[in-house]
Amino acid sequence: MIETEIKFSEVRDLLAQVEADDSKVSFKRIIKAPAGGVSLLAFKAGQKLSEHLSPAELMVYVAEGAIRFTIFDTPHELRAGQFLLLGEGVPHSVEAQTDSKVMLIKIKAQ
Repeated sequence: MIETEIKFSEVRDLLAQVEADDSKVSFKRIIKAPAGGVSLLAFKAGQKLSEHLSPAELMVYVAEGAIRFTIFDTPHELRAGQFLLLGEGVPHSVEAQTDSKVMLIKIKAQ
């Protein structure tokens, strides 16, 4: 069973679900489920998430703006409309090049 604050069959503006905060990266969980979930992150230009390990298989989709996504010390530049896939347990970090919104889809292997 999934957890969500959003009513099923209700049309919403995805990017309006999260707003950037000057003091920290903003995070909004859209769906939480035992096998993963969907979240939105909003960054102000220059904000970072320091290196950490991916908790599951990930799809990172840049919905707005541009980010630098560093995997194993190799930077990848992503802009709106682009995505990448990342395996579970992979070290990575993120830095917003511009004000940005990112959708994160997590899938845990069963």
